Amino acid sequence: MTQRVDVELLDRIRPRINSLVTENARRLPGLRYCDVRIQVREEKGAVAENGNEKASAEDYAFDFGVRVIAGDRASAPGYYGRILGSADVDRVHEVIMEGIRQAHQRARTNARMKSQARRRFGALGESLADARLAPVRIAQDTVPATYRTDPRTVALEDSVKMAVDACKAAQGVSSQVAYAAASSSTFMLRELFCSSEGADIDQSFAQTEGFVIAICTSEHGTLEIYDFTGHQRGWEILTEGYDNGSIVLPDFVTFCKNLAADGVEVANSPPLRPPDKPVVVVTDPHFNTLLVHEVVGHPSELDRALKYETSYAGRSWFFRDMADNQMGRQIASPLVNAFSDPTIEGFGSFKYDHDGTPARRAYHIREGDFEEFLNNRQTAAVLGVEANGSFRATESSLIPLIRMTNTIFAPGDRDPQEIISEVEDGYYVSGHRVPSVSEARENFRITAVKVYEIKNGQLGQLYRDGGITSDSRDYFMSIDAVGNDFRMYPIPNCGKGQPMQAKRMSNGGPTMRGIARLTGPGG
Repeated sequence: MTQRVDVELLDRIRPRINSLVTENARRLPGLRYCDVRIQVREEKGAVAENGNEKASAEDYAFDFGVRVIAGDRASAPGYYGRILGSADVDRVHEVIMEGIRQAHQRARTNARMKSQARRRFGALGESLADARLAPVRIAQDTVPATYRTDPRTVALEDSVKMAVDACKAAQGVSSQVAYAAASSSTFMLRELFCSSEGADIDQSFAQTEGFVIAICTSEHGTLEIYDFTGHQRGWEILTEGYDNGSIVLPDFVTFCKNLAADGVEVANSPPLRPPDKPVVVVTDPHFNTLLVHEVVGHPSELDRALKYETSYAGRSWFFRDMADNQMGRQIASPLVNAFSDPTIEGFGSFKYDHDGTPARRAYHIREGDFEEFLNNRQTAAVLGVEANGSFRATESSLIPLIRMTNTIFAPGDRDPQEIISEVEDGYYVSGHRVPSVSEARENFRITAVKVYEIKNGQLGQLYRDGGITSDSRDYFMSIDAVGNDFRMYPIPNCGKGQPMQAKRMSNGGPTMRGIARLTGPGG
């Protein structure tokens, strides 16, 4: 008889998994390090389209991943991952031990090929260094989820009703809303991390989120607008909303209604005809959410900077090579500060990453100077720096990657209304839509939801289909005012890796003022 898969399953298997890693794995020849990650997720969700239920589902995920570092003359990593089901519960320890053996075999094969390449390629081969991990504090810890309404207690019918009601609210704003769709979901996730160094970490997360899209029509054509809401909390996020000062989320029905109303307003506005020269731009927190994500967050990921991603995702404008990089150099106005911090509330919050590294704040830009990359234990060892806990996978069966956490522009001390009032002739850019970035993120083009003309310190005409473009360093150097109105927003669909991993994180910032070129429809 197969057993039920739920998050409590990990209570039963946790002690034995730890012994597999700390005792059985250590007996394998040439093994230098081993870790095992296991997760169980219980989830439910629904989708509505044009006010009608379209789909709903209640399911679980159960999988594990193994990393081994092994070798004789040289050491190298080997990985193994597998998706599990209820039929595997009774023999899960055997399955995981087989995964450890497979990862060990791959690591030894990689190490042997590395040794051969060292001999074959002479001086060039010496660049093939041993796989090393930066030291971290080894933790034994249990971290509970935070919620008021446990996602597991929510009836699937309630998720369906939430999606349908929210969709109807969006469509009911105006007859100009030609199409609307909404989705709601909630889940409980539990992760185990055990390593041959003695780490034994049990973390749980509650996650609830919603998505809405509306297509609005007008004499200026159609306009598509969409957005996400959610937090690492229970079902109360959609029914009641949330406000801690920096994360401000209305209930889901109100959220959908507000988005559709914005869509209708923007659809009825004339397209932006951008000036042919750089102008003063004031960007709001929602626009800066995407800006910090694309132009600071991604290029601050050290695997990208070290060219591990070059073939399919690009490089980093912060790092050309070990001798030519921006570390310790000014790349922005002294008013600009940016950091990633998984210890504050957000979609990217956790206490330990998938290296078992304790989470901490990593400053990327401090008073205009570039300071620190996001890293894992292996890339931290390459640069000889401290690991900062940024190694995470979407599923345990996938290899972790260096990912953003809660990556933000830090707030300043200016009143945002004063920042606008000082502009005689410029534009206010609000909300983000679509990014377009260069391969190393050294320049960008990001479209906005709304662009207002500023005349003599007052907001004027609203335009649609506008955005800004600039060289990244030039734009950051031009920042001359930073507001005190910090906000952070959820990003549930950041893609990275091969195969692609979509990861949840939060980004945000305050109002900021700088110089950039405006873009209009089609350019």
